[in-house]
Amino acid sequence: MPGVARAAGAGRLRREYLRNDEGWGPMTDPLAAVLARYPGAVSFRYGDSAALNAEILALVRAGTKTMTCDALAAFEARGEALPETGRIDIALDWEGAPALAVETVKVERIRFDRMDEGRIPPQGEFRDLAHWRAGYEAYLTRAGHFAPDAMMVVETFRVVEDFGK
Repeated sequence: MPGVARAAGAGRLRREYLRNDEGWGPMTDPLAAVLARYPGAVSFRYGDSAALNAEILALVRAGTKTMTCDALAAFEARGEALPETGRIDIALDWEGAPALAVETVKVERIRFDRMDEGRIPPQGEFRDLAHWRAGYEAYLTRAGHFAPDAMMVVETFRVVEDFGK
C-alpha cells in the first residue's frame, strides 16, 4: 500500500504519495518495522518544512490537533485514496522516522463555504473560522483547487502510539 506524505503551507495539509514499493522514496528499517506492526498502514509527513512538521507533530502529541482536511479535488488530482474510518496512518518526522501512529476515527465531506466554527478548534492551527477560511483559500488557490463550493474531506483522528516516547 502506498505511503502518504502530508505537506502543507502554513499548517494546511496536502498529501502526496511516497511509494516505497515503486521507488518513490526510501523506506527506513524503523518504518518497515512499524508498518509490519500496523498492516495496511500508510505513512505521511505533516507540513512542507522541518519546522512546520515539528510544530504539527507537537500539536498532535499535545492533543490539540485531532482533525485535518483537504479538498476532494486535491485527493482526486493526486490519485490518492480518501481517508477511511479505522485506517491507521504512520506520521513521520521530517527525516522520515516514525513519530506517531494515528487512527482515522471519522471522515466527513463538507463544502468549503459551509465549514463551521465547531470544526476549527480540533484542527489546532487556527484562531477561528475566518482564520481557517483565509488560510485554506490561500492554500487551495496555490494548489489550484479553490472554489467557494469546493468539497472538503474532513478527517478526525486519534493517536494510537507515540514512537517518540
